Amino acid sequence: MLDSNIATMLFNCYVDLFAVSLCAKREKTTNDKCLLKRTSGKSLRRHPSIGHQGSAMSAPSPQPQAHSEFAPDIRITDVIAHPLTQKLPKSTVTSWGTYEHVSLVLVEIRTDAGIVGVGETLARFAPKAYAELINSTLRPRLIGKPVHQISAHWNSMRLALSGRCGGMLIEAIAGVDIALWDILGKAAKMPIWMLLGGEGRTSIPVYAASINWVDDAEADAELDAYLEAGFPRIKIKTGKHVKDSCRRIERMRKRAGDGAELCIDSNWAYNLDGAVEVAKALEDNKYFWFEEPLDPEDEAGYEELRKRTNVPLAAGESNYTVDQAQRLVQNRTLSVLQPDIARSGGISETKRMAEFADICGVGYAPHIGMSGIVCETASIHVASAMPNMRMMECHSDISPFKTEMADIASASQRQKNGELSVPTGPGLGLEINWDVVERLRTP
Repeated sequence: MLDSNIATMLFNCYVDLFAVSLCAKREKTTNDKCLLKRTSGKSLRRHPSIGHQGSAMSAPSPQPQAHSEFAPDIRITDVIAHPLTQKLPKSTVTSWGTYEHVSLVLVEIRTDAGIVGVGETLARFAPKAYAELINSTLRPRLIGKPVHQISAHWNSMRLALSGRCGGMLIEAIAGVDIALWDILGKAAKMPIWMLLGGEGRTSIPVYAASINWVDDAEADAELDAYLEAGFPRIKIKTGKHVKDSCRRIERMRKRAGDGAELCIDSNWAYNLDGAVEVAKALEDNKYFWFEEPLDPEDEAGYEELRKRTNVPLAAGESNYTVDQAQRLVQNRTLSVLQPDIARSGGISETKRMAEFADICGVGYAPHIGMSGIVCETASIHVASAMPNMRMMECHSDISPFKTEMADIASASQRQKNGELSVPTGPGLGLEINWDVVERLRTP
């Protein structure tokens, strides 16, 4: 464990490195238009042999490489992936269908210092397959290695499978990455948001998610419940039928009144023509963004939609790495980038994505969805630090993953009038209830 003097030195190191990074970033963005022109067509990607690289607009590396000078020589002794499944207390209904069960993988990393870190992998389905990937393929690359070399571990794990970056591998890496940051914070006796430098917000704005794609009476009841809970910002799901979606948009605005801030999430429901029609209804009813109207691969469609609507576009939960977000962020088709920390490579890669968005003048709004308390809490730490953070999704499912797995209440239970306090304990600032983990283990 670090004593207070060493902890202070570690923190000062982070502050100094962040200041250098910030000055460099400001110098690079003095003439934003010229910057965008200079970097047009260049790629931001991870290279397996040389680590992070990119154009002049590339975000900084996931974390400073100066840990070893101050951090104790803590070594990884074990990596254990726990596949978990829960039945949702209330079904989630989107344009994709109805979800009654959902899964995740809780990653536990043990060290020779006795410090244990936890992370979360987005594994909605087939969690045992994710756990096998972590236990058999990623674990051997980590055993005996120093905890603090997170960038090196990230790149080593990336080499576990060939092919383009993404899919199960990056989601698996996300859980490991979060757990390593949890250990660093505990060793330094600091919350992760403090280690990240940045804004250091003590609270963050959140929006309620979501009003399901259900019949009018049930949607009305869900809207009323969110308003009664004090949420000033609320997200509404829409479906594949364009006319029905437009009617829902108008109905929710009339019921909520002009004082409520509303947005929609379509989960790729439309083609371009349908999205343009829905966007018109959003403009008429003063919604603050249009989330995932099109397939994530249809980047040209997003660009065309941006030309044909004044409603801000939001997307990014389907991206795994910063290069996948590059095009629509760099040309500012998106107004808001929404990476999911349990999918997008963990804290390290999500931080790069948020910083890249900031350089491009695009907001950052963490996606949470049906994930668990570890994903939610890790997202709060990054949101606290990032300068371009707009607001965070506050998913309202009162499920065991969010309400029973740790000693911290879920965001929907803790929020007050759309504001959520940031944890102050070391690392993630939570302790796992391992009895609940055992009860939720996937059969």
